[in-house]
Amino acid sequence: MAAKKTVTVEQIGSPLRRPSEQRATLIGLGLNKINRRKVLEDTPAVRGMIAKVSHLVRVVDEA
Repeated sequence: MAAKKTVTVEQIGSPLRRPSEQRATLIGLGLNKINRRKVLEDTPAVRGMIAKVSHLVRVVDEA
């Protein structure tokens, strides 16, 4: 069985004064403070969430 692809995201922006949908998306990604990093499975759903808050997060590593 092949290893699952992962993507590491880091929060670089604050959710303050943002729409509640963007705050909820950050929480769904497991992020809630600036400079926090999370390793997530690389799926279309996760990619869509990253795209929705691309101004608040940064993709650090794709493996």
